[in-house]
Formats: sequence, C-alpha cells, structure tokens
Amino acid sequence: MKILVTGATGQLGYDVVREGSRRGFEMYGIGSSQLDITNKNNVISYIEELRPDVIVHCAAYTAVDQAEDDKETCWKVNVDGTKNLATIARMVNAKFLYISTDYVFNGEGQEPFTETDSADPIGHYGLTKHTGEESVKSLLDKWFIVRISWVFGMNGNNFIKTMLRLAESRNEINVVGDQYGSPTYTYDLARLLIDMIQTDKYGIYHASNEGYCSWAEFAKEIFRVSNKDVVINSIKTEEYPTRAVRPKNSRMSKQKLVENGFTTLPPWQDAITRYLTEINSRGE
Repeated sequence: MKILVTGATGQLGYDVVREGSRRGFEMYGIGSSQLDITNKNNVISYIEELRPDVIVHCAAYTAVDQAEDDKETCWKVNVDGTKNLATIARMVNAKFLYISTDYVFNGEGQEPFTETDSADPIGHYGLTKHTGEESVKSLLDKWFIVRISWVFGMNGNNFIKTMLRLAESRNEINVVGDQYGSPTYTYDLARLLIDMIQTDKYGIYHASNEGYCSWAEFAKEIFRVSNKDVVINSIKTEEYPTRAVRPKNSRMSKQKLVENGFTTLPPWQDAITRYLTEINSRGE
C-alpha cells in the first residue's frame, strides 16, 4: 500500500511515516517545502504522478492565537489546502484521512462530546478545521475524520517540552486548571491511524489517550514522572488571557472507536511515562 502523509515534518506526520515504514508500507512524507497544498495545480500534478492508495492529511495551520490575526493564511491552509487534497484524492480513488481537532466544539459543559454532536467552533482555527471536515465529507466517499487534542510527540514543540524547559529556570509555574481534555501521544495515535486506513470503517472518530485531566494536572504528572520538584499553581482561564478563546471542555467520547473494533489509546499517564523515557534515551 502506497501512503502519502502531509505535514510529515510535524509531530503527528513524523510518527505516522515512521509507523507505516516500520510495518513495511510504501510511505511518502511531505512538508510544505516539498508541496504547497494551497496551490491546486501543484497538488494535482504531484498526486497524479504519485497515485497513492491513501492520503493521511496531517498538515495544518495550528497556531490558534496567530490564526485570529492571520485569518486568510489559516483559511488557505486548513480549508483550501484540504479541498485541494480531497479533490485529487477522489480523482485517483485514494482513501482520505483528515486530522481534525477538539476546537470544532464550543467547549461548554462537562460531558464528553460525541462524534455526532454538532460542531460549534468558538475561534477561527476551529472554524477552519470544521470547514475542512465538511469539505472532506462533501467531496469524498472513502473518508476518515479523526479529531484529536493536546498533542505531544518527539518531533516538535509541545506542552511537555515547554514545562520541562520552564522547570530549568523556575521552581514554581502557573498553569490553567479549569480547562479539561485528553493528551494525545502521537506515537500511540500513529499506530491507530495505520490500523484504521487498512479498513473501510469510514466516518468520524475521536482519538486521544484515555482519561481526562486539566492542564495543571497534566503538568503535575509531567514533573512527578520526571522527578522534578516544581510547584504547579492551578489558575483560572481568566488569569491567563490569550488571543484565541480556549475551550474549557475538550473531553471527547471515543465510543466510535470501540464500536468499530479499534483499540483505544493507553491512559494519558502511561503515555507521559513512555514519552519521557524516550526523551531521556535520546538525551533531549
């Protein structure tokens, strides 16, 4: 099976390429320097020549605060780029897996959002990702949409690396404690995605590591596992204003994974332990 992965220089794309290669698939990982997905003609010529069996679309404009001020670029990447890829996927009859986000929801309430709950994004980034979802659904028959949250992986910056970096110069850190969700380890997610694209169990899925926590609880577990004596002060969202509004409830139900026989990801605490072990083994 020939698999094209966009966003291969990012955290998730990197691990998807690595996992697919480990299983013996013909993997083609590209970043923006290899292909500008907002250029439709370039996308068509590249994919018509490659003719992949599957496109795993990890590339995205994910700077949620910057998106509020650079709406045009965010839209071009997340909407126009996705449309371009979905259009050519239909032409070459490729399966299409689109990575989406918890930001398509409004973040209200305390119950986990289900795969069938109505989208109601509260920021421009979430709006573009939801519009990307709708484009995939309207243009294709063989599609997967996988919503994820709070991503961390080896290849790139993330919350865990930020906390460890801050701990080098601080013994006390303020972290938001009233936003809840699930961390997602890209190593675990990549294994699920490679499993998924080998099936025809199309549809919308939620995929993150099992269990829920606040950002403050996330930080405390990072320092507990890494044996660092850092005090985490849990603060309210209002005490840490950001350009884009953050959802307070990013809990997502993974019922669709269970119903379709996929293995859910391990608990988030276990993922942190394995991730920190990997970082230490690499000397990072």
